[in-house]
Amino acid sequence: MVIKNAKVYTENFEFQVRDICVEQGVFMDTASEQTIVYADDLYAIPGLIDIHLHGAVGQDFSDGNAKAVEKIAEYEAFHGITTIMPATMSIPEKELGKAVKAISSVKNNKEMQADIAGIYLEGPFMSKERKGVHKEENLLEPDLTLVDKLQKEAQGKIKIVTVAPELEGAIDFIKEGSKKYRISIAHTSAAYEVSKEAFAAGAKQLTHFFNGMVPFNHREPGIIGAALENDKCMAELICDEFHIHPTVINMTFRIFGAERVILVSDSMRATGMTDGEYMLGEHQVFVTNGVARMKDGTLAGSTRNLMDCLKIAVKDMKIPLETAVRAATLNPAIAAGVEEKYGSISNGKKANAVFVDNELNVVMVMKDGKIIRNDWD
Repeated sequence: MVIKNAKVYTENFEFQVRDICVEQGVFMDTASEQTIVYADDLYAIPGLIDIHLHGAVGQDFSDGNAKAVEKIAEYEAFHGITTIMPATMSIPEKELGKAVKAISSVKNNKEMQADIAGIYLEGPFMSKERKGVHKEENLLEPDLTLVDKLQKEAQGKIKIVTVAPELEGAIDFIKEGSKKYRISIAHTSAAYEVSKEAFAAGAKQLTHFFNGMVPFNHREPGIIGAALENDKCMAELICDEFHIHPTVINMTFRIFGAERVILVSDSMRATGMTDGEYMLGEHQVFVTNGVARMKDGTLAGSTRNLMDCLKIAVKDMKIPLETAVRAATLNPAIAAGVEEKYGSISNGKKANAVFVDNELNVVMVMKDGKIIRNDWD
């Protein structure tokens, strides 16, 4: 297949009008099959990669149901998010085991479903003061033995594990755990000094940066200050209009640089659904005008998918398209450790791409070299 005349997002993080060649499901220099698809005036960007989402279309990854995983993966692929990393909640160990088993049982390379890049354990190793929607009775002290046990049930697919570094044993957990997993800091009240220790011990990521953390203070910069000065740390941002002010989004891109920001959706089961009452983990959540909150007003994940977040970042928060695309494709691929196969329109990588118009509306989606959505007139 040859796709002609699109404005293609290149490995140099810029757009060029050129052809895209696909052979046996991967991007190549040439294509023996001369099926031609015209994409005049469309932007061709790599399939988006969401490494932090909990659910969509009425389903949640923590439900422990393979069919639910597949339904979410279908929804994501249709919207141009062709790779995902399901995130779990702080739920009892038995339910966590069931959830990771269900996720790991779903196979990749299904054209109509997003590929699964791994599993993201958000919790249960978090601060009670910054637990957000996670249920306090399910929170635990950092326990690498438990993670390793879950990893066996997950068939080795757990990639990212979160921890609050101020918890007892957390620094040792990070030192040892970072040899096997990517450690992300989450739901924490950590002060600056212990935050520095966490990064020195091997933590490399911040889960939904600014949310679930002590605010920056000029006398106690905390985890945010420690992250800003650590050039190896990547930061997740939820650009859904509600979690972070646009000025803070812009500030983060300026300080961290285009290579260290990861756009995530943190979507929950109400994504793709109407307003109403839903469950997130073991909590009832109320969605009004697309905003998900617990009864006490606490934000409870997002109802936007990653394509929505990309569009909001560019159109409403004035992030350059080239920068935002990188944050939703190559950067998350690097964080997930799958950049050899995903994240750019490059020779030898999986032919996953999404084609959008000037308003960033999805027009076509390609998964494994096949057009799975085509709204092009």
